[in-house]
Amino acid sequence: MDDREQGRDARWAPAAPLFDDQLGKLTSLGSQYPAAAGQVLFAAGDAAYDFFVVLEGSADIVDRFGEEDEQLVASYGPAEFLGEIGMLTGERARFTGVMKVPGRVLRVPVGRIQRLVAQDAGLSDHILRTFLERRANLLRRGAGLILIGSRYDERCRALLQSFSHSRTAVHWMDLEEHPQAEALLQGLQVPVADLPIVLVPGRPLLRNPQPADLAAEFGEPPTAPPVGDDVSDLLVVGGGPGGLAAAVYGASEGLRTDLIDAAAFGGQAGTSSRIENYLGFPAGLSGAELAARGTIQAAKFGVRLHRNARAASFASRGGIHSVTCDDGRTFHARDVIIATGAVYRRLDVAGVEAWEGNGVHYAATVVEAGHSRGQPVAVIGGANSAGQAAVFLARTSDPVHLLVRGEDVDHSMSRYLIDAIAANPKVRVRVRTEAVAITADSSVTGLEVVDRATGRRSALPVSAVFVFIGATPCTDWLDNQLATDSKGFLLTGRDLDTSAPGRRAPYPFETSTHGVFCVGDVRSGSVKRVATAVGEGSAAVRLVFERRRADEADVL
Repeated sequence: MDDREQGRDARWAPAAPLFDDQLGKLTSLGSQYPAAAGQVLFAAGDAAYDFFVVLEGSADIVDRFGEEDEQLVASYGPAEFLGEIGMLTGERARFTGVMKVPGRVLRVPVGRIQRLVAQDAGLSDHILRTFLERRANLLRRGAGLILIGSRYDERCRALLQSFSHSRTAVHWMDLEEHPQAEALLQGLQVPVADLPIVLVPGRPLLRNPQPADLAAEFGEPPTAPPVGDDVSDLLVVGGGPGGLAAAVYGASEGLRTDLIDAAAFGGQAGTSSRIENYLGFPAGLSGAELAARGTIQAAKFGVRLHRNARAASFASRGGIHSVTCDDGRTFHARDVIIATGAVYRRLDVAGVEAWEGNGVHYAATVVEAGHSRGQPVAVIGGANSAGQAAVFLARTSDPVHLLVRGEDVDHSMSRYLIDAIAANPKVRVRVRTEAVAITADSSVTGLEVVDRATGRRSALPVSAVFVFIGATPCTDWLDNQLATDSKGFLLTGRDLDTSAPGRRAPYPFETSTHGVFCVGDVRSGSVKRVATAVGEGSAAVRLVFERRRADEADVL
């Protein structure tokens, strides 16, 4: 029995066999051929890979294929298909698919699968949900990339947060905790000055990677063209629900549309474990599913997608607006919709920087939750994001302390979340409570909290802290070129000063610069809900057309 066979019982990914009618649809799109034992169907590091269905025999998905420490990820038999969500969103293959038992396979080009998923509701649900569940399982296991670095290194913590936001599966080998990490570094001949490093299956080693390095490694989605002097009709900055909606509606109305995002599409909503109150999904849906569906829909309509493209500067001249990213890419467009959202404020206690990404988190996904499995944790915040995090974390941690500064959560949290928290014995709500200090040795061990009513301090043993307090708008890259309110959120429409003679009044969602619109959480006065952002994104596209007609009429 080989090493892969020994790991066969530890299945990490669901099989989800296809029904006969589903298999029939796929058969008409691809080709069948015999496959010998040991034949590689796709390899880790491939820029793209096709959709394979095992018809006869069996196939394995293997991590670090051909190496001494190779590990079985999953094994599939007849009527079962290979792959995970990265196939549809244009990511490189992270694992190798290899035939274990000789047989026959069906191969469908990935482009045809992307079109099929966008058009066939039944197959779309089956394939997407399976792919997303596989990605979630990989995130829990930390399979795929390997990050080696110290918990005390700010660059390492920044990479951990980046991988979390982009929902990238990564196994972190902390130099302070994994003795084998040092031996691995010696074998790779990597000096301490080059840390942190990222090992990518089938790809060159990344030493202290910068944003541009990650963007180049993870690649552009297949819809992304070269950039430079190309001027699009519409540029959407920010790929959360509002940005995705704007891109989909813009492209579907015939606008040449580019969508850029600093990490992965989906924004903060993409990290939500379950969105229960989104219209049309009575059972709820995960943020990852919403993001995946929106991204595939955008590609269907021809949106040119650019991830790992963090906006760094903005310029507007002669009716053309330009956004330059921190990796040097520049995008030009006749109209811009800003949907960069907001980030949670940092926890304002001494020494918190040393633990951010390593015990103090600003998101609650399977990655962060996995580090505190079976241990007590604290969630700080009183709005929906904090409530969703508390309910999600209670699946794996016990207890979950929800710390709220106010008197209650009745005026800041949706009723369905309040009821879910009240019904969950693992969640303990503490109102009028504020964190004032973190206790730690080699890791976070607790919080010091104060009762805001009595002033009494107490210690709260926890292994991790999840922070969802306030919001800071992502507008630094605009360098004060657009009007904002006192908190930095962008002013739009009637909130702007329109007294200047001869100047057209801005449209709703239009900023102080004509042709630049703003939707979602980054907009002053917006309602912080997914459905609201989607509605604003679609409405802003209609206003783009109205702006063009009005300005063209003024010229005539």
